[in-house]
Amino acid sequence: MIINLIILSGVFGIGYQNWREQKQLHNRKLILKQKQYTKHLKENKVEEKLANSSVSKKRTTKDLTYTSIAIGFASIGYLVYPPLSWLAAPFMLFAVRRKIYITWELLKKGKIDVETLSTMTILGAIAGQHLFIGSLLAFVSTLGDILTSRVLRDSHHQLVDIYQDMPKKVWLLKDNIEISVPLFEIHAGDILVVSAGELIPADGQIVWGVAGIDEHRFTGESMPVEKGQGDKVFAMTIVLSGKIHLLVEKAGAETNATKIVEVLNQTADYKSLTVLQFESFSRQLVKPTLMTGLIALPLFGFESAVAVLFVHPKERLKIAGSLSLSRYLKQSMDEGILIKDGRSLDLLSQVDTLIFDKTGTLTEEQPHVGHIYSFSEYTENEILQFAAIAEHKQTHPLARAILQEAKQRDTTFYEPEHSEYRLGYGVKVVIKEKIITIGSYRFMTSENIDIPESVKYTQETARQQGHSLIMIAVDKQLVGAIELLPTIRPEAKATIRKLKQLAQIKKTYIISGDAETPTAHLAKELDVDHYFAHTLPQQKAEIIEKLQQEGHFICYIGDGINDAIAMKQAQVSISLNGASQLATDTAQILLLDQGIQHLSRLFELAQGFNHHMNVQQAMILVPSIFGISTIFLTGAGMSGMMVLTMLSLSTSIGYSLYAGYPVVKNDKKQQLDHKPNLQ
Repeated sequence: MIINLIILSGVFGIGYQNWREQKQLHNRKLILKQKQYTKHLKENKVEEKLANSSVSKKRTTKDLTYTSIAIGFASIGYLVYPPLSWLAAPFMLFAVRRKIYITWELLKKGKIDVETLSTMTILGAIAGQHLFIGSLLAFVSTLGDILTSRVLRDSHHQLVDIYQDMPKKVWLLKDNIEISVPLFEIHAGDILVVSAGELIPADGQIVWGVAGIDEHRFTGESMPVEKGQGDKVFAMTIVLSGKIHLLVEKAGAETNATKIVEVLNQTADYKSLTVLQFESFSRQLVKPTLMTGLIALPLFGFESAVAVLFVHPKERLKIAGSLSLSRYLKQSMDEGILIKDGRSLDLLSQVDTLIFDKTGTLTEEQPHVGHIYSFSEYTENEILQFAAIAEHKQTHPLARAILQEAKQRDTTFYEPEHSEYRLGYGVKVVIKEKIITIGSYRFMTSENIDIPESVKYTQETARQQGHSLIMIAVDKQLVGAIELLPTIRPEAKATIRKLKQLAQIKKTYIISGDAETPTAHLAKELDVDHYFAHTLPQQKAEIIEKLQQEGHFICYIGDGINDAIAMKQAQVSISLNGASQLATDTAQILLLDQGIQHLSRLFELAQGFNHHMNVQQAMILVPSIFGISTIFLTGAGMSGMMVLTMLSLSTSIGYSLYAGYPVVKNDKKQQLDHKPNLQ
């Protein structure tokens, strides 16, 4: 018997080790194989049913009622009149009809799964006249389905319809007349009129006009860009100022923005097909359990063989695991972290590479005033005053930066006597009989204002560094300029420092569509290991795929339309509240406080969750091994195993509900700097 005990423990040990190895391998190749896996599931309808085994809340609730009725009849029969127990059978079978169907389909294909064991155990209980035990197992199984369904309900969310923010109608220029037409009637070759504050509805080329355009959520440019005749523009970008005539080159489904969504839709089903950790574990133990049951059948009889199947940990893992996951998801939400995909907590503990988008993630949308240049007798404060007076009614990010600096310096500004907003990136106002012209280099040139060579050099230097230069002229004479710099998020440096102190983090990267100089400067400022600049949306995903092939396990943090494909490629994706709708819909995790300060806490919760799950698995696995060993040592039947499994379930549920969360106390925050391994 001692030999039997050793052998059985070995069987379960091998199953557990096999699961751990396959889990690591599966997670490493999680993204690289997602298309093949999706194709496989579509070809195998039975496994597709298993992968999508979460059922509707309404149906599972009814099934729970049926199992409760079955328990009632079985109890009455046990206490009052035994034949009444058989009334429990039809209710029990009807409640688990889905499991029976899946089991039958699998057996026709020569396959078995956790549903097979559940079905065999319930049918075995009925055949052995243990109606109460069978009803109780059906109840527990149905309860597990309900809890799992609740966890998975939000896992598969639909991608945003990229047209939801698009205007229903656009202005078509025909015979020099602007005509309002539905967006869907636009075709290549049409000329559209797009004014300040409007979204550009199609990809194309500017044939007339000048405008300041916010492209940062699409291309990654950190500052609004000024574009004029001959320049390309993209759908879903915003005209901040000016007015343009746009020659449509790509409309509708042909635009670059829509193609990004098309790429995402190709893998839209992937999240819903991912099994949770405890389901994978229990699946690995199916064959060892069935093998053990077959061994017990000739040695101890039918009842003991069914009892072996009864102690399989699947239902207990499903219930306790779902409760634990729900609890951690709620705790994360309370701390400003929305986790939309349950597998993310497990995957975060395996992340060894962090990749940050630059603009909007590490920097804020609104820039700040850097240097104020004076090319005349006017002081810096006077030049700032001219700019504030001209911009005080504007709402674009550059205007807000100028007004914020003016308020910080207590600069007075007032209503100009006359203002003239010109097409392009500039404005003309009259202040005490002085004509003040404020705008970009191109705007100044269009106003025939002479730009000295030294200022041209300053302008080019600012451009290469990713800065904007706003020029100010008085009565057609250039008198000064204001340099606007991207604003690094105040929490960025401290957050990245904490993340790099984690033992699991080996590399950090910045990927940006911005120029190389500002990207390199930001990487140095924040102590990020490597960077990629001038990257298009598709290139971001290609870079991530290459790093994955090199063995990196990647978490991507971004906020723009241009980040969506990269988010889909990464094993874990995080977006910020207030980011583009497509980014927040695609990301598995959303930071709700419009900053990245919760990133280190997120990783801490993930480590706590994985420790919690490991303990919980041990609490459930050990009684299962003990129960099977007891069967082989004493020939115990279903009644004894029912008591054991109910005690195991109660204990694991209690641990799920009352085990403490990982908490960072104030006196331990400093210790994190010296002891980065939070395990």
